[in-house]
Amino acid sequence: MIRAKGVAEVTDADFGTEVLGAELPVLVEFTADWCPPCRQMAPVLSALAAEGTARWKVVQLDVDTSPETTNRYGVLSMPTFMLFRGGEPLRSMVGARSRRRLLEELDEAL
Repeated sequence: MIRAKGVAEVTDADFGTEVLGAELPVLVEFTADWCPPCRQMAPVLSALAAEGTARWKVVQLDVDTSPETTNRYGVLSMPTFMLFRGGEPLRSMVGARSRRRLLEELDEAL
């Protein structure tokens, strides 16, 4: 998986703790190594992780190595971004997007 700098990787094993049990809202990127748009999003996610440290957490989940979580949330396309707060999904966004657009969508949802 192409890992964005400053962005943690979560798996099926720790999704409950790291995402559902998090105090801050969590933006999850469902990603895969074979996904070119996912690679394009790495710098955007790095920037969001750095900018939002007090407001949200950003993590990545590899769909190929964590199929249970991927299936549970019905993720079919990559990249898919899901924003969670209080253990519940607030918003789902499919496809690559600019940093500005993703920030707007986060602000709107929160």
